[in-house]
Amino acid sequence: MSNVPANLKYTESHEWVRVEADGTVTIGITDHAQEALGDLVFVELPDVGKTYAAGQETCVVESVKAAADVYAPIAGEVTAVNQDVVDAPESVNQDAYAAWLFKLKPANAADVDALLDAAAYAKVADA
Repeated sequence: MSNVPANLKYTESHEWVRVEADGTVTIGITDHAQEALGDLVFVELPDVGKTYAAGQETCVVESVKAAADVYAPIAGEVTAVNQDVVDAPESVNQDAYAAWLFKLKPANAADVDALLDAAAYAKVADA
C-alpha cells in the first residue's frame, strides 16, 4: 500500500490535488505513480498562463522505464510550475507529495469536490 495522505484529493490517473488557502490547487503525481514509474530522469512542465480542460494532458514525467502523461485533474489556468523538479526529477521519487509539479487556478472550485478522497484512491491504487 502506497502513502495516501488523507488531506489530499486524487484522480484515477494518479495525480494528487491540494487546495491552497488562496483557492488555487497544487498538483503532483502520487507516491503510487512514482513507485510504478521508477527513477524519474526528466520532467516537462506546462507553461504558466496556459488553460487546460479537466483530463487534458498537461505535462510529462519520464523514468528510465517509461514516460507518463500527467493530466489536469480539473479545468483551470496554470499559475505556477515547480522548476525544482525539472532540475532534480529524483525529488519526486524522494517525496511525491512535497515535489509538486504545477498549480492551477480552478475554472470552478467545486470541481475539486468531485475528485477521489484518500480511501477511494487507495482502492484504485491497489486495484
